Amino acid sequence: MTQAPALVWFRRDLRLTDNVALTTAIHRCPSILPVFIWAPEEESPWAPGAASQWWLHHSLLALEDALARRGAKLIVRRGPAVEALLSIAAESGAEAVFCNRSYEPRSIERDRMLEGALEARGIAMTACAGDLLFDPGSIRNVSGKPFRVFTAFWKACLSAPSPAKPIPAPGKIACPLAFSGGPLASLAVADLELPPKVDWTSGMRQTWQPGEAGAVKQLRRFLDHALEGYSDDRNRPDHEGTSRLSPHLHFGEISARRIWHAVESRSARIPAGKDGPVGRSYLREIAWREFARHLLFHFPSMPHQPLQSEFRHFPWGRSRQKPKVWKRWTRGDTGYPLVDAGMRQLWHTGWMHNRVRMVVASFLVKHLLIDWRDGADWFWDTLVDADLANNAMGWQWSAGCGVDAAPYFRIFNPVLQGERFDPHGDYVRRWAPELAPLPAAWIHKPWKAPAAVLAEAGIEMGKTYPWPVVAHEEARKRALAAFAGIPRGTAGA
Repeated sequence: MTQAPALVWFRRDLRLTDNVALTTAIHRCPSILPVFIWAPEEESPWAPGAASQWWLHHSLLALEDALARRGAKLIVRRGPAVEALLSIAAESGAEAVFCNRSYEPRSIERDRMLEGALEARGIAMTACAGDLLFDPGSIRNVSGKPFRVFTAFWKACLSAPSPAKPIPAPGKIACPLAFSGGPLASLAVADLELPPKVDWTSGMRQTWQPGEAGAVKQLRRFLDHALEGYSDDRNRPDHEGTSRLSPHLHFGEISARRIWHAVESRSARIPAGKDGPVGRSYLREIAWREFARHLLFHFPSMPHQPLQSEFRHFPWGRSRQKPKVWKRWTRGDTGYPLVDAGMRQLWHTGWMHNRVRMVVASFLVKHLLIDWRDGADWFWDTLVDADLANNAMGWQWSAGCGVDAAPYFRIFNPVLQGERFDPHGDYVRRWAPELAPLPAAWIHKPWKAPAAVLAEAGIEMGKTYPWPVVAHEEARKRALAAFAGIPRGTAGA
């Protein structure tokens, strides 16, 4: 065994528990050097957005602290990644680099180039499978092709061997802190200047605790208070019925298989419901995340091209061509309370309830006929859980142009969606407080409320709350006419 240290390159895996690359390096090498490299230009056009950069800043601080408590120091450098890794290897004498595999198109391309550059210098690169439950090549249909329908993919996951159990975090980490040339140079996390210069993040600070400890805390909250009722409450934005683990999963502060086994273990202690184990509906959502990653791996154009090619001819307008309605959508000023509440929740917390995400996305692409890619870009910049695979698949689903997408003729009525999933109006009251005095019967359609009801609530349509930017029935007819013009084929299948 060589006595040279190994570099452990942290990327979208900012945790110590169940970190396959970290554990493998510790087992194979006498010491390790944890490394993080900030190289957003190498991820362009999908470099982290503003909300994600805020989260990354705090997650790196948490990782730095967790490593320090185990005797290790996080080396922070700026990219390019190849130059940074080669430089650290030369300074430390490292002969190996370990990382967890990323399945995003730019990362795959970069890793291929990086492996060649390292090998040319006699440095071995080991990429471990540390992000997914199942390798993208392992879940295929009977024809050996990737699944394009989630239900079939989910059944295949359930039939596959159970994901391996998570690996405990290491205790003490052997990490050399001094070399012949002195300590290795490292930037402070603050030197990366990730948080916004104008601080608009107070809502996110109040809502989230980035880092592995925050992820574990959130998982425990979900298991203790929301898992048992998840199948009923997950569509209710007025309830705390979801896990809110998506940003922690995106930054790899907790692994999918740790969540999988924790949910299965807790479910085993709770009587099964009419649909089986109580955790099954939540594990299905974890598999939905998995499905998105598998699709991105097999169809790398998914973030910018519809997976159903017919939709390349759909007459969506771009946001720059419709600046007024686009601005009203981004600000939560559309005149539809559920849509506006969702967009305001997003701006304040960097997150939006999944049911509401579907409604606001459908509203943009079908009511306003604005291109789904513009919506995906907005979410990318404002979501703390902005994930390339999930974001692209979700927007294509809403637009009806992806695999296993919502039928093109399904156009969510934001009033009916509000009345069904926020029946008392509590979600709208929280995020659109100017409507709070309205009775539940009118809170999702204030423009239809009697004048006396509006007056008593202190609401003047067009002043204290806007008129709807578009009438639902007119928008629906216009969208259906546009969809009818698509060349027939697989569109809407």
